[in-house]
Amino acid sequence: MAQLSEDCFAFGGALCPVDKALSLIEEKVQPVVENERVALSQACGRILAQDLVAPFDLPPHANSAVDGYALAFADLSAESETVLPVTGLAAAGHPLARPFVPGEAIRIFTGAAMPEGADTVMMQEDCVVERGFVRLKPGLRKGANRREAGEDVTRGTIALCAGRRLLPADLGLAAALGCRELEVRRALRVALLSNGDELFEPGTPLPAGAIYDSNRHLLKGLLRGLGAAVSDLGILPDREAALREALLSAAGEHDLIVASGGMSSGEEDHMKRAVESCGSLHFWRLAIKPGRPVAMGQVGSVPFLGLPGNPVAVAVTFIVLARPFLFRLAGALAPSPLVFRVRAAFSYRKKKGRREYLRGRLRGEGKGLLADRYPVEGAGILSSIVRSDGLLILDEATTAIDPGEEVDFLPFSEVLW
Repeated sequence: MAQLSEDCFAFGGALCPVDKALSLIEEKVQPVVENERVALSQACGRILAQDLVAPFDLPPHANSAVDGYALAFADLSAESETVLPVTGLAAAGHPLARPFVPGEAIRIFTGAAMPEGADTVMMQEDCVVERGFVRLKPGLRKGANRREAGEDVTRGTIALCAGRRLLPADLGLAAALGCRELEVRRALRVALLSNGDELFEPGTPLPAGAIYDSNRHLLKGLLRGLGAAVSDLGILPDREAALREALLSAAGEHDLIVASGGMSSGEEDHMKRAVESCGSLHFWRLAIKPGRPVAMGQVGSVPFLGLPGNPVAVAVTFIVLARPFLFRLAGALAPSPLVFRVRAAFSYRKKKGRREYLRGRLRGEGKGLLADRYPVEGAGILSSIVRSDGLLILDEATTAIDPGEEVDFLPFSEVLW
């Protein structure tokens, strides 16, 4: 298993700007997983390890886009109807079994190979067939209703780029190019744990002062959604020795350790000290809201990602930081999610120098979109994620937003679901 170098994530500032954190990921993080070949049926969601170069043109031959009649454009009259004899048939998988002869029309069906020498197809709705002849209207352009060989993918070009996370359409394209297997990155092995004496597993009795652990289940879904193989280590107590033992054990069998909780600097936040005692920890405070106590570091040389304890902060920091981090670690291209400009339907004030992510809901007004800020702002209000459409992004230079001003909007559909 390939590992990262020591102190890969070192940053000397007090509060790490979001862009600095992202640039460090881009600069420092390299893939830590090997390649393997898998059947096409098992490749959805995996990361392509090698460029898929088209071994032939797709489609491999010129073919008809419609049901109709294949002919030579030179045989058509530009001013009046043309009458040609129908002398053959071509269907998908059953090409014309003889050379095409100028002056004839061939009955052809969608997907059938074009007879060599026929360059145009008139769709059957525009034709009149009478006793073995077809009457063709004037005005048809040369090459109409003909699909060219290679118009989808040309032989020798890259059909799918290495680093692409394979989606169903990608598998369809690979199949069309004759692939039975693909070279992919091995799934990233992630150890996932929560930390906190107040946390209990859903379904168990809940003592006074305790809460059910939602973060681990949220993160498990997000990690698996990115193709990771997740080992759920459960809830660990607020004891540094127990945390250190679990971290060292996880480092021996995984490519990445992800934890939530215990990353602040309070007396009962032991995770930070546990990581530092068996590795190193860097930019553990981001200039971001919600989610300032975020850590990246290493247990030995295995990457560690420490997320906040509040569930909204977990979701936001996963979107902003963990998602591109995992893509890089898994050998994937880190696609930038689509961000849209919308008009604010609210007023808001914030501190300069900090990037803030507000939960927002969209509604249409005329030809544009208005964004409402979710009325409850707390970082522990998990229902605000469920009931919102995405995040409103206010950059470090922004200090105020007034109704009607444009603001960046990141849909959850781009990054979560």
